[in-house]
Amino acid sequence: MAVLVTGGAGYIGSHAVAALLERGEEIVVVDSLRQGHRKAVLGGKLYVGDLRDSAFMDTVFQENSIDAVIHFAANSLVGESMKVPGQYYHNNVYGTLCLLEKMNEYGVQKIVFSSTAATYGEPENVPIDEFDRTVPTNAYGETKLAMEKMMKWFDVAHGIKFISLRYFNAAGAHESGKIGEDHDPETHLIPIVLQAALGQRPHISVFGDDYATPDGTCIRDYIHVSDLADAHVLAVDRLRSGADSAVYNLGNGQGFSVKEVIGIARSVTGREIPMVIEARRAGDPAVLVASSERARKELGWNPHRNKLEDIIRSAWNWHSANPKGYNDKQ
Repeated sequence: MAVLVTGGAGYIGSHAVAALLERGEEIVVVDSLRQGHRKAVLGGKLYVGDLRDSAFMDTVFQENSIDAVIHFAANSLVGESMKVPGQYYHNNVYGTLCLLEKMNEYGVQKIVFSSTAATYGEPENVPIDEFDRTVPTNAYGETKLAMEKMMKWFDVAHGIKFISLRYFNAAGAHESGKIGEDHDPETHLIPIVLQAALGQRPHISVFGDDYATPDGTCIRDYIHVSDLADAHVLAVDRLRSGADSAVYNLGNGQGFSVKEVIGIARSVTGREIPMVIEARRAGDPAVLVASSERARKELGWNPHRNKLEDIIRSAWNWHSANPKGYNDKQ
């Protein structure tokens, strides 16, 4: 039986594919390649297409014996989601609806969902608990929450069990050096900082230094992408064991400010990395740090690449060896 990985040519998805390959799983990848990279898919069977294309998805399910899905495919830029929310609802929410309907049609009843801590909005507590209220402050987080709610009702109606993994700020690169982070445009802090270190941009922009944090810049919880990939594999195992649907946070439980990240990157790279303070971005909470105690207890998840210096160093190794990324977009 195969695991279908949607968005498996993307950053986190490709690392999940790598983790599945390491344990000998049969893998089917679906990716439009609008944001993903063919070179990032280290194995398995790749289908290039869109979840919203019914005939295309029929082919995927008919040609493969799929017993579980890991769903990464989505637009994921906070700022962009505030400008074009319709695009996010159509791709994220409607795309997920199409996927769930195909799963129901073909009798596939297990899905692991790549969600986000942006579902919480401004947190009531730090670290965030899975039972804290969910009031997203941006359209991206709102669509991810809508996707989770949709899965709940497909479970009620059709018995499709889901595990939703809420996290943010994936960083780092695979220890093999074969895959890393390559977005166009790049919006994630650590690769942008490293681009500045490589001289590919004149400075790093810091969006707001007047937040209610010790140094005025936003605080986030950074997780090595391979640790995130491991959690998705463990979630598949849990669903295969007959577990009920659940939501889990994934985090290191420690936050770092934007200025702290830049400082560590300067130390790792030995580069100056100029910094410019700019206006806040809409929809950015001041602090997002997640408690992952439930995931550790129930999934057996034990992230072991959790030092930010090591995470940044692994990213730096990949970016400095691949300054143009995968260089596959013509």
